[in-house]
Amino acid sequence: MVLGGISQFFPISLQSVIIGCYVIIFGLATALLEFQIPPYVSRYASFLFSFLGRGIFYIFVGSILLHDSILRVIAGSIVGIIGVAFVVLEYIPSIEPPQNMRDADAGWGAEQV
Repeated sequence: MVLGGISQFFPISLQSVIIGCYVIIFGLATALLEFQIPPYVSRYASFLFSFLGRGIFYIFVGSILLHDSILRVIAGSIVGIIGVAFVVLEYIPSIEPPQNMRDADAGWGAEQV
């Protein structure tokens, strides 16, 4: 995702720089979630802790990258295909989410008031 975001900057225009920054931020946030889960993420971005939510997010980011140069099309296709794989995994009952997806998932309404 980060590589695709960097490729968004060229040719330089305001729109491509803004979209490139968003894709880079999304890529870094996704990488961070693989290693460490900040406490506020499970509250405000709980969709990232299910295969379906993460898959739709990857498909969204992949679709942002799909245009103009071959590097963007390759990066967007890879991210989109990974997103489709996550969506498919949601509907296979024998596959459980990995530990980093289960740790932060306390369920809807689990916040202490």
